[in-house]
Amino acid sequence: MAKTSTSTQGLRAAIERSGYYPALVAEAVEAAIGGDTIRSYLVHQETTFDANEVRRHVTVLVLTGNRFIVSHTDEQAEDTTSPTPYATTSTESVKLGRISSVVVSRVVANPESYAPGTLPREVVLTIGWGAVSRIDLEPAACGDPNCEADHGYTGSSTADDLSLRVSEAGDGPETVRQALVFAQALSEATADITR
Repeated sequence: MAKTSTSTQGLRAAIERSGYYPALVAEAVEAAIGGDTIRSYLVHQETTFDANEVRRHVTVLVLTGNRFIVSHTDEQAEDTTSPTPYATTSTESVKLGRISSVVVSRVVANPESYAPGTLPREVVLTIGWGAVSRIDLEPAACGDPNCEADHGYTGSSTADDLSLRVSEAGDGPETVRQALVFAQALSEATADITR
């Protein structure tokens, strides 16, 4: 489930509708927001399959006037650190000026007959602010197939702080639409900071 809007009551209602430890999630998110005014938000609950377990987690994204807040809650089975199942909730508050990229990837069926305004089949929202980077390296080579010299390495560094995927099949068309609305609001907010 995803929801985007601009009210504290709407955010709490979306968290409650997700059905995923709503009291715990709402308390963590509201503490991170503090007194800021909410400009937009997105609540995304996802179920995954991990070996023999079904695991749920929820991600809440909130845009305020000057911050981007990310909250993520995972449930865990009992383990050596806890004899009972438990949940872990984390929140991160990022100044809008630190966001370096907002990438929206759209997957569209039958692109040859695409009509503007048609919802994509899925959307992947990737947001980078420099907290996590991924480096992909591979041996460098020259064009000579007989060359045995060491040419070092070549690669790329990619900001990979948050990636959130929503799909029409798994989450419904409204979730895809709301992810696009949130992505646009965040993109516009970060553009306003650089002006």
